[in-house]
Amino acid sequence: MAQAPDTIAKLFFQACEQGKADALAFKKDGTYVGISHADVRRSVENLALALDARGIKAGDRVAILAENRPEWAISDYACAVLGAPLVTIYSTLIASQAAYILKDSGARWVICSTLEQLQKVREQWKDLPNLELAVLMEGEPPADSSPGTPSRRPTVTWKRLQAEGEARTPERPKVRAWAEARKPDDALTLIYTSGTTGDPKGAVLTHGNLTSNALGALAVLPSLGPHDRALSFLPLTHIFERMAGHYALFHAGISIYYAQSVNTVADDLLTAQPTVLCSVPRIYEKIYARIEESVDAGPKLKRTIFRWATGVGREIAPYLYEGREPKGFLAFKAKWADKLVFSKIRQRTGGRLRFAVSGGAPLSPAIMEFFWSIGLPILEGYGLTETSPVITVNRLGLVKPGSVGTPLYDLWDGKPFVKIAEDGEIICRGPNVMQGYWNNPTATAEAIDAEGYFHTGDIGSFDEKGRLSITDRKKELLVTSGGKKVAPQPIENELKDDKYIAQAVLIGDQRNFISALLVPNFAALERWAGFKKLAWKTHGELVALPLVHAKLMSRVEKINEGLSNYERIKKIALLDHELTLESGALTPSLKIKRRVVSQIYKDVIESLYSEHLEGARP
Repeated sequence: MAQAPDTIAKLFFQACEQGKADALAFKKDGTYVGISHADVRRSVENLALALDARGIKAGDRVAILAENRPEWAISDYACAVLGAPLVTIYSTLIASQAAYILKDSGARWVICSTLEQLQKVREQWKDLPNLELAVLMEGEPPADSSPGTPSRRPTVTWKRLQAEGEARTPERPKVRAWAEARKPDDALTLIYTSGTTGDPKGAVLTHGNLTSNALGALAVLPSLGPHDRALSFLPLTHIFERMAGHYALFHAGISIYYAQSVNTVADDLLTAQPTVLCSVPRIYEKIYARIEESVDAGPKLKRTIFRWATGVGREIAPYLYEGREPKGFLAFKAKWADKLVFSKIRQRTGGRLRFAVSGGAPLSPAIMEFFWSIGLPILEGYGLTETSPVITVNRLGLVKPGSVGTPLYDLWDGKPFVKIAEDGEIICRGPNVMQGYWNNPTATAEAIDAEGYFHTGDIGSFDEKGRLSITDRKKELLVTSGGKKVAPQPIENELKDDKYIAQAVLIGDQRNFISALLVPNFAALERWAGFKKLAWKTHGELVALPLVHAKLMSRVEKINEGLSNYERIKKIALLDHELTLESGALTPSLKIKRRVVSQIYKDVIESLYSEHLEGARP
């Protein structure tokens, strides 16, 4: 058995030598086209040789501004082999945001997927003194990118670089030697945290950080191998997809199929037929909402059977979490629930999905229960960019809704891998913790203490079985004007579990009561409004109707019943559109940017507090 790799460069070559199925696949004309491990290796070696010939050396930063595609993976592995840290930039960022990362990192090159992405760089190039060259994956460079053109912005095509590397075929042994020369402490990547305030910080993650995390995660997940297939649709720029859906799966020999986009996931699931899936909770929430909408729009018999089946699902879920099978009459009901309902839902995911992993944000216990009950187990994990990312993950047989599982390790170098600080903050010390923030020693010292513990900023606690639960972000606690502290995330998750509510943002910091911005689930709301014979033409007109406001407030009051008086939501405002990444309201991992939301909807929020509400004292 081969020795476990200690760098991503070694992991890559070991996986290529052992690979049995296609390594990667992309969609062309509606059909997936596979790429063998041998072809991936050749492309990586070609690119590494071309980079070297053009002067890129160990320590130089190379940036990538692209969507998920085989060229992204090939670029990453080529840079890993050379020792050139890859600076990842979300393809959804605007030009000025991308330029900040390029300038702060001092990237010499930037690899762009399309002319659209290249244009973002070209707009800002004059303010990027370190940037020497852009690479274009598809299409032809603009006319002013050739040598000798005044004020040129030099660009080379991906195809040309591959040809340059191919021409150096006799030098291929060099590439393997470069890979062997890499050390675990070598910087692998700079990932800029999306954050909700201020400029992003570049977390410097090493080969050892990502390799240890990939191997550690694989050790606690169900057995994975060349017989498995994954659908990759979270941005590879996101640390969760980079580690789990890229390095870990590649090491395990799993074929990685790239979705065309997040918007095509439903179709790509049917075509790719994956057995494993990595995602953030928002995707699972949308799948669940679409299923609910389909059922509600169907005939009464269909709705009745579905509700009966999901009731059975709630009964069997506790057994499944513990790795047990229901017995007797419950097993009989479960069999029929599966035949009539659950098996049909599974077919919508391609019919072969064995399990899924969730990370990046808290997963609602209700969503987890639904997927487990229909035979699609979701294992939730927890971590941050700075921890590569996994700190804890649910294990089969120890699953607990609302918990993010147990730590990857009990101890590291004789000290607890994870512990709870005196103020309730979760802190972590281990091989996965970043080197620090790029050129920012002050921020690094604030994040990593003298003992080497990274301070996550999350509040949490362990149960009797060592499972961690996250209660909230330390810096996101709402403190009312009466001094009461309210954790918004658990309440927002409860709100989103309601069939009429798609998104929710709690408001109330330094205010005298808690309120909420709500985005309705318009499919469900429109059916209700139609039943009530209400008149509207647009979503704006719909949410402005007093009866609609009263309906949503009645749903909120049901949740208020389980809250303390100072936590209860006294007022709501209904938005007529979804909070999106493009509007700046969400991070790339689809978490709420609270301060941005507060700025965008400042007038709406002020209207909630403009009049005194009787009895709304904290």
